[in-house]
Amino acid sequence: MPTWSLVSICVLLGLAARWGVSLNPYSGAGKPPMFGDYEAQRHWQEVTHNLPVQEWYFNTTDNDLNYWGLDYPPLTAYHSWICAYIAKMINPEWVELHKSRGYESPAHKLFMRATVLVADLLIYIPAVVLYCFYLTDGSSKKKVSTLFCFLLYPGLILIDYGHFQYNVVSQGLALWGVLALGLGWDAFGSMAFSLALNYKQMELYHALPFFCYLLGKCVKLGLMGRGLMLLVRIAVTVLVSFALCWLPFLSDPGQALQVARRIFPVARGLFEDKVANTWCSLNTLIKIRSILSTDSQLYLSFACTVLAALPSSIRLLTKPTFWQFKLALVNSSLAFFLFSYQVHEKSILLAALPVCLLLNDLPLVAIWFLQASTFSMLPLFLKDGLLVPYVSTSLAFLFYSIYLLSALERCSEDELRLGAYRRLLCFLPKMDLACIVRWKFYICVAAMVGLSVASVAVTPPPHLPDLFPVLVSTLAFLHFLGTFVYFHVVQFSGPPTRKSQKKMS
Repeated sequence: MPTWSLVSICVLLGLAARWGVSLNPYSGAGKPPMFGDYEAQRHWQEVTHNLPVQEWYFNTTDNDLNYWGLDYPPLTAYHSWICAYIAKMINPEWVELHKSRGYESPAHKLFMRATVLVADLLIYIPAVVLYCFYLTDGSSKKKVSTLFCFLLYPGLILIDYGHFQYNVVSQGLALWGVLALGLGWDAFGSMAFSLALNYKQMELYHALPFFCYLLGKCVKLGLMGRGLMLLVRIAVTVLVSFALCWLPFLSDPGQALQVARRIFPVARGLFEDKVANTWCSLNTLIKIRSILSTDSQLYLSFACTVLAALPSSIRLLTKPTFWQFKLALVNSSLAFFLFSYQVHEKSILLAALPVCLLLNDLPLVAIWFLQASTFSMLPLFLKDGLLVPYVSTSLAFLFYSIYLLSALERCSEDELRLGAYRRLLCFLPKMDLACIVRWKFYICVAAMVGLSVASVAVTPPPHLPDLFPVLVSTLAFLHFLGTFVYFHVVQFSGPPTRKSQKKMS
């Protein structure tokens, strides 16, 4: 069968999985007064369509910021405005000021789901297809297998099509940036990532690797010659991209400052719900939020995030290769997720994207992490009534990715990049590290299955109502921390060997 026919089948199967999830209830359906993320997206359409730009981020009689006030950068607001324009043509009641609050109907649900699907088809999926075919090694069959597993990642599907968000837009734009840098189109890559950052501020998780890779490349080319010209071209591209996105707010400094306050809400606290990061896990033993003031929490998290992200970034700055760039993206996003301020459980998707880029290089570790990232959001999925989609998409991803990518066969010490571990553990008796990794994978999957079943079937003790969410977040945190250490070891151990690259193809 021709390669592009297989690609079409992969895309269609990915879309079928997405649409299947979208048939389930969305976040906050029928739950006034705040409803959920679905209503947040609808309300932003209502606000951007009915109010002047100058009022989008301000608290007024027509824009109550306590009711899903707009708290994402301008590109999200423009996207909401475009969706609202189309919604108004179909049914004005969907975006009618004040009266449309909490609006629910089958037709509107279909429309909202369709807007995510269109964004997916226009931005995210094309970037995934091009990345898998132009920037991964191996045969055409291996590239198609990587593409299918990439598109089947359950976390993004469940959040965007079940819980309801537009992560495919920001992640798609970031992926276009990665793709462009991999192909040597540095100015285009800078523009694409600038747009991603102006769609969701959480793309800051990926900002350091983009900056260090491009700066390192300019330094390598020479800051008195071609490197200087490239640096100027990138700087102009970034400045123009940001200026165009913020243009309606730049005439008044107060406007721009209010937008910045809304997209960086310091007052919300160190973390929300039971998120699988350092502060939430530590909070079960030490009540950090009670001991430290809000300012102290902010400074502590900032310092820890910078220290955690710095080694990987410096390594990339001194060795600006595409392999180092992909690893730095993983390490930077995990540093932000584990240590930064105001982290949501959904933010793990920002670490999952660069891990997806490594599905063809380190299949077992990538599959393991992606499954754990989906598992870490289990309490959110259960709250949204997404148990069946969670189970079905997780099982499908686990089975097909292990089978198609030969993950359990491609796990020798060389392919798992465990040479550095071998050198670090030279004082211990010789062990089969690859076998240990496989058994850890089996045990971790069994633990995730057991906790998933217990979360649904077992009633926690009355004095420990959050027992299972805490256990889920703690198990996921331990895995994320281990992955963070592993990818740092891989990044500092040098490029892939020719032997491992031959095995992959």
